[in-house]
Amino acid sequence: MNIVEYKRIEIDGTVIAYREAGPKDGPTVLLLHGWPSSSHMFRDLIPKLSDRFHLIAPDYPGFGHSDAPSPKHFNYTFDNLSVVIEKLIAKLGIEKVSMYVHDYGGPIGFRIASRNPNLIRAIVVQNAVAHTDGISETLQPLVRYWEDRNPQTEAAVRKFLEKDTTIFQYTHGASHPERISPDAYTFDQALLDRPGNDLIQLELFYDYRNNPPKFEEWQSYLREHKPPMLVIWGENDPFFTQAGAHAFARDNANATVKLLNAFYNSLQVGSLDLALFRAVC
Repeated sequence: MNIVEYKRIEIDGTVIAYREAGPKDGPTVLLLHGWPSSSHMFRDLIPKLSDRFHLIAPDYPGFGHSDAPSPKHFNYTFDNLSVVIEKLIAKLGIEKVSMYVHDYGGPIGFRIASRNPNLIRAIVVQNAVAHTDGISETLQPLVRYWEDRNPQTEAAVRKFLEKDTTIFQYTHGASHPERISPDAYTFDQALLDRPGNDLIQLELFYDYRNNPPKFEEWQSYLREHKPPMLVIWGENDPFFTQAGAHAFARDNANATVKLLNAFYNSLQVGSLDLALFRAVC
């Protein structure tokens, strides 16, 4: 039965919400969401996989139904988010896991994999970069914010928090935009619009500058350990380039790369080759 349970667990004083489904004695898949979404992005995928896999889909602090303490009380960095998720894995008693990483899930998941290579069974990547050639010119406002954080550069990146941008991330480049439920981007935007959440997102935007210096470490992990890997990529993504997808195959001979006619938040469950997913994970 495709029963999804909605659970909460405390990690170092912060309550983390997560979805759990599937047989607990099955192979575990950790679903790490992207920005500006939450575990909600996996709501259609989870029932498709819960016949065989034990699925865990957490919301990061500041996202979804997890606690969202102010930046004064929580360190919103990708290093810290990865530690929170790693502690979640340990607290749930998971000893081996496949990871599905999307967007922000990439820098979180790759940190965990690099620190604990024996934990990882396989990795599925959906538009998450680990190579500099994967970052497009469209992200230049973010790059300028990294180089000089001031009111002007902040104003430019605040446009990423607006409703039109959230809708754009789902509908731009989608082969069938009429099939994309407005529930997804409406829910995402409602959470972005919570009082004080803009400050959380600005901290993570700024800390993203610490991800590219980690790329070589993550690439070394892939070259050395070569985990089974499936890279699915919305080829119309203006933020993360197709070159970033193919780059994974340079580092890992066990990586299969599939480009799909979509943007990175508009990939549909029907677009995912479930047989290939099952074979990899």
